[in-house]
Amino acid sequence: MNNRSAAIIPARFASTRFPGKVLAELCGKPMIQWVYEKALASVADEVMIAADDQRVIDAVEAFGGKAVMTSANHPSGTDRICEAAAELDCDIIINIQGDEPLIPVEAINDLIVLMQSNPEIEMGTVGVPAPRKALADPNKVKVVVDNFDFALYFSRALIPFLREGGTDTAVLLHWGIYSYRKATLEHFVSLPESSLEACEKLEQLRALENGIKIYLMRSNLESIGVDTPEDLEIAEVKLRQTIQDEEEMRNERHTIL
Repeated sequence: MNNRSAAIIPARFASTRFPGKVLAELCGKPMIQWVYEKALASVADEVMIAADDQRVIDAVEAFGGKAVMTSANHPSGTDRICEAAAELDCDIIINIQGDEPLIPVEAINDLIVLMQSNPEIEMGTVGVPAPRKALADPNKVKVVVDNFDFALYFSRALIPFLREGGTDTAVLLHWGIYSYRKATLEHFVSLPESSLEACEKLEQLRALENGIKIYLMRSNLESIGVDTPEDLEIAEVKLRQTIQDEEEMRNERHTIL
């Protein structure tokens, strides 16, 4: 089996809720650059951005990144990365959303290692524990899993529902990062939109409805998906704090040396 991996970042300029968000400035860089640099720091053998607009291509080339133009007619980012991956000599494809500027490098690496170490897994993703009160927003996707950590369902609703008198259980926030076998990715995009997918507007439900099992890797790390200008402001604050913390750590090491 070919264990080479490619991290591909779909970057659609015409985002419905926040047009042009992948190029929105974040701490002096376009947001897509932060995502690209995280992917580049991972163990992925290939890193590229799959764009649909020349403005994205130009911005990526300006900071020295690799980008490919894909069709503007793709219905989803998954279709976009499948086109970009077609000619790559990689069996493992990592789909990193272009609006996750704080995605931890460790999460990317862990998904790659998961796929390399478990050839029976067709598709993987990441979930993090979160308090119920923090997940009421329908933009925050929730996931429930079985006893073997395979996804049972993803929803914009707060699941599992806690009935009065019921016993609470962990609530998992889903991160929009995926790993696929290349053949699984190609099969997935060949399938028609499923009924649950059309209802919730969550394309991962198409996989579950068609018998593709999705393994959920649990993480206690933190990331922020940028869906709105307000999210961008939150990401800016957290990113500036991260940069400051890293600078202080470098200064401490320099002082010790």
